[in-house]
Amino acid sequence: MSTFSGLSGALSSLYAQRRGLDVTGQNIANANTDGYSRQRVDLQSVGGSAVPAMFSVSDGTAGGVTVSDVARIQDAFLEARGRIEHAQNTYLADQNRVYTNVQQAIGALNTTGLQKQLTDLWGAWHDLANQPGSAIDGATRGQVIARSQTVVDTLHATHDALASLYSTTREQLDSYVTEVNTTATQVAQLNQAVIRGTQAGLPVNELADQRDQLVMHLAELTGATAVPRANGSMDLLLGGSSLVSGDVARQIQVSGAGRLDDVATQPVTLSWTDNSAGVAGVGGQVASSLDALNTVIPNYSGQLDQVAVALHDTVNAQHMLGYDVNGNPGTAFFGPVPPSTVAVTAGSISVLITNTNDVAASSTPGGTRDGGNADLIAGIGTSAPGPDTAFRSLVANLGIAAQQADRRASVQDTLTKNVDSARTAQSGVNLDEEMTNLIAFQRAYQAASRVITTIDSTLDTLINHTGA
Repeated sequence: MSTFSGLSGALSSLYAQRRGLDVTGQNIANANTDGYSRQRVDLQSVGGSAVPAMFSVSDGTAGGVTVSDVARIQDAFLEARGRIEHAQNTYLADQNRVYTNVQQAIGALNTTGLQKQLTDLWGAWHDLANQPGSAIDGATRGQVIARSQTVVDTLHATHDALASLYSTTREQLDSYVTEVNTTATQVAQLNQAVIRGTQAGLPVNELADQRDQLVMHLAELTGATAVPRANGSMDLLLGGSSLVSGDVARQIQVSGAGRLDDVATQPVTLSWTDNSAGVAGVGGQVASSLDALNTVIPNYSGQLDQVAVALHDTVNAQHMLGYDVNGNPGTAFFGPVPPSTVAVTAGSISVLITNTNDVAASSTPGGTRDGGNADLIAGIGTSAPGPDTAFRSLVANLGIAAQQADRRASVQDTLTKNVDSARTAQSGVNLDEEMTNLIAFQRAYQAASRVITTIDSTLDTLINHTGA
């Protein structure tokens, strides 16, 4: 055995164990760093020369060790599963928030909301029917007008709240799109850095960690899927189309209605800025915002409009069959805001009767105040096609949808946390394991040092204590 080859093998061990100590220290230092994946030193033994030569023969026992790689510990399947679950989780959580906001806007959870005000309105008509010719007849008629105005004001306020929610969601979608474009550009830049580092033999694990965090964020925003490449880069696909390819990132843009009243003719859409083609298959928070803007908010706004139309049609139809204080036929009680000729909606409905004498409470002409027509109008509150029925249907549909959204979000949140726990168990830093590795590398380093010391002692004996 050549003592010099022994020194070389022991020296390689010192280098390798020191690299192991460095990597272990890096893991410990980043134990609480968000997005950090633990690293592992892969050691490979170095044998003797495999090429035979006349005066160079190796017994293959003193080649030593080398560091073949510093691997980043991740499970590709769990990472891909994590991106899928995070995209679904952000979508459902955002949908749950949207339904909660719609409930608050409509006042479905408010005991003093539109349903209570409709009940008070029919009660005012009942009061008028019970005392149509009394001394307080004028006050009772005024109460009918006042409570009708309260219902109209609430319809306006509810429509405005939904319109405000629409505008806020639209602005949020604009912000999401800007964030997607910025993050995609950062991923492309990190791809370029990883490719260059890999080609130059430089460490790129930390760069890959940063990129993975951005990729996860894009998955949460859009449901983008990731495709790793052999050169170390990671491509991103959005609805089957390329969002990031190597060091090139594409941009998306949003277009469509900025107001709730315009969404029927100008639905909100996403498209690629380079060719204006539509972006299909989007998920995450962007998909939730698109659903809210094109479906959820317009749907319940439309149902609220149906309440206003039912109030307008049923009360007007019966009011025009009655007679006012002077015996004249009744006129339209509700209508669009004068002098507008637009269709009646929750935002445009108004009370047209402002004079108490014009309230057509009587069912017979000639100025008699029998209150029969007022009683019939009061009965609208319990009729099948009335506004109360329409509003109760709206509240029931909204309640069921909101409950489903809440349950789905809760289940998905639990599932996402379970996947994250599995990812952390695989790629997270375990301090107990790192301390064990630290001791193992330390002892191996000490043992390699002792080998060098022993060989040095042997050489000293051979050189200084033998011969004449």
